[in-house]
Amino acid sequence: MDIRQLRYFAAIAEEGQITRAAKRLHMAQPPLSYQLKTLEEEFGQSLFERNGKVMELTEAGKLLYERTNELFRWVEETMHDVQQVGEGLKGTLSIGSVKSSFSYLPSRIKKFRDDYPDIIFQLYEGDSYRIAEYLRNRDIEIGIVRLPLDLHDFHSLPLPADRFVCVLPKDSTLSDKIHLQDLAELPIMLLHRVRGIGLYELVMDTCQEHGLELNVICHCPDTSMLLTLVKSGVGAALLPLSSIPPFYSEWLTIKEIEGLHIKSESAIIWLKSRRLSKQAERFMSSIHSL
Repeated sequence: MDIRQLRYFAAIAEEGQITRAAKRLHMAQPPLSYQLKTLEEEFGQSLFERNGKVMELTEAGKLLYERTNELFRWVEETMHDVQQVGEGLKGTLSIGSVKSSFSYLPSRIKKFRDDYPDIIFQLYEGDSYRIAEYLRNRDIEIGIVRLPLDLHDFHSLPLPADRFVCVLPKDSTLSDKIHLQDLAELPIMLLHRVRGIGLYELVMDTCQEHGLELNVICHCPDTSMLLTLVKSGVGAALLPLSSIPPFYSEWLTIKEIEGLHIKSESAIIWLKSRRLSKQAERFMSSIHSL
C-alpha cells in the first residue's frame, strides 16, 4: 500500500463509481480496478459493496477512508512545514548567551518574532567558554559571548563596547562617583569564567596598570549571584553596565568609576565550519538591519 493507491481508493469512494473515478484521475478503468483489487487483497477485506452501478463503502472501507483523509492532511501539512522550515519561516533557532550579555537579545528576539511568529527559540546559558563549546558541539547555531575569547573557529560580529561600573547596596553612603582609591577600600566581587581568560583578568590587569590592588573576596561566573550578594551587603561588584537588569536598580546603587575606564567587548559568533540554517540567516540579517 502506498499514497498513490490510497488516492485511487479515495477517488472511488468519493465518486461512487470506478468509471467516474478513472475519468477524474485521468486514467483508464482497468488499471484503477486492478489497484483497488490489490488494495483489498492486501487488507484481506472488501472495501466496497457493489450496489448496481454504485459502489458503497463497507465498514472497513469507511474506516480506511477516514484514516486516508487524516493521512492526506498530515502529508499536506508536512510538505508545507518542510517548505516553511527550508525557507526559514518556521522551525527552531538555538542561541546561546552569557548572562552578562543577555540584555542584547530580548528586543531583537521580539522584533524577529514580530516578523517570523512561527519560529521557536531555544536558549542556552553559560560563560563564554561554555557557549563556544555549545557551538562546536552543534547544540546551538549562534552564540553571544564576552571577549577575550579564542575566535579561531568562529566568524564574529562585534557588539557595542560596554563600560564597567561599581555596584553597591542601596544604602551605600559613597558619593555619586567612586574614585580609584575608593576601590582599594571595598570588598570587591568579580565575574570569573569557569575556564579561560575573560573579564576577571581584564579587570585585574587594568587595575594593576593603575597601581591599584583590589581586595577580591568573591568571584563566580554568574552575574545574578553577584548582584544578590551585593544586595545582601557582602561587598561591591565591578560589572559591565549592560549585565545589570533594570529592575535591580530598586535594590542596588550603580556608580561610575572615576579614573578607571574598563571597556568590555562582546560579539556574536558562529562556527566557520557550519552553514547557518535559514532561520539563523534571517536572524542575523535582522540584526544587521537594526
